[in-house]
Amino acid sequence: MAERDNAPAADAGVSADIVGTLKRRLIEHCLPLWSTEGWDHKAGGFVDRLDSEGRADALAPRRGFVQARQLLCFAKAAQMGWYPAARAIALKGLEHLLAKAKAPDGKPGYVHTLAPDGAALDPRRDSYDHAFVLLALATVYGLDRDAQIRTEIDVLCHFLDTQLRSPHGGVHEGLPVSLPRRQNPQMHLFESMIAVFDATHDTVFQNRAGDFFALFLANLYDKQRQVLGEYFEEDWSKIEPVRVEPGHQAEWAWLLKGFERITGCPTGRYRGELLASALRYRDEATGCLIDEGNAAGNIRRHTRRLWPQTEIAKAWIAQAEAGEAGAADEARAALSRLERHYLSHPVTGGWYDQFDRDGNSLVATIPASSFYHVLCAVSEAEQVLG
Repeated sequence: MAERDNAPAADAGVSADIVGTLKRRLIEHCLPLWSTEGWDHKAGGFVDRLDSEGRADALAPRRGFVQARQLLCFAKAAQMGWYPAARAIALKGLEHLLAKAKAPDGKPGYVHTLAPDGAALDPRRDSYDHAFVLLALATVYGLDRDAQIRTEIDVLCHFLDTQLRSPHGGVHEGLPVSLPRRQNPQMHLFESMIAVFDATHDTVFQNRAGDFFALFLANLYDKQRQVLGEYFEEDWSKIEPVRVEPGHQAEWAWLLKGFERITGCPTGRYRGELLASALRYRDEATGCLIDEGNAAGNIRRHTRRLWPQTEIAKAWIAQAEAGEAGAADEARAALSRLERHYLSHPVTGGWYDQFDRDGNSLVATIPASSFYHVLCAVSEAEQVLG
């Protein structure tokens, strides 16, 4: 199936109330869909994906980070006051995650994948998964300040410190340790530490976030070429040729604004450089970010997933929050592209995940993993843009 509208974003009108439009879509369609069809009412837990007609794929394995992301979405919706049942669904999701994914084999940490019946399917301890578990715990803790959830946060951080910490900085890919190292888990742990600080106001999490910021400056970010690398050797030396994902450039720009907010550390220079780099990798027909380029600014893969579009919107929202002229309009334009190309799915409350350069959909299913990106972009937009 092809996109309905391939007109360049600059040529299409941007709704003045795009934030309100997307908020209504979330409240009236997305949250009801993913709390009903997206929840396994027999075995418990969130389903990993829906089919093209919006029915649950009950047989698909359940990735641990998706369980965490979905309960995070409902906790965030409860925090925003968007959906009356959201808090109960988030707590139900957390109960399932703790009961099934946490140490089912007696070893600390959360398993990588669950079978549909809740049994452990892949026992690996993946650092990316743990970043999202921590982010989910922080978001739920922010609702009620429940002491048991704070304990879970501390237990998970102890696991990171004692089992996953690398002597070269940051965390290993997981257990068992593997290569290459990715910036992606480090980025989401940075995000999680900022979120835990926001929820707890415990300065230890400012310091933990500071450790990941230091890793960004020392190793992840190439200051000469002004690009963020994706893959590294064990000691964080670069793997050439450097692969650049513009969505991650944008995501770091947004996160750096959050770090500046909680610490006062100025990050404007790096935000501006990252955003400028991300904007080099755009699809000519739609204005959307593509999936991958090289360090010279050339496109390597012309496919374009949903999530980079939410992250470029968040980057512009961060710049708008910082007072950059024109940033709010750019954010609204990015959100309009998101709605036009990705959220106009025949299944109300669903989305397209990826297109090729000709506008053909490449993923037949509706992955639950994208909900986190969409909901967080809209919540950021409402808080900053109104």
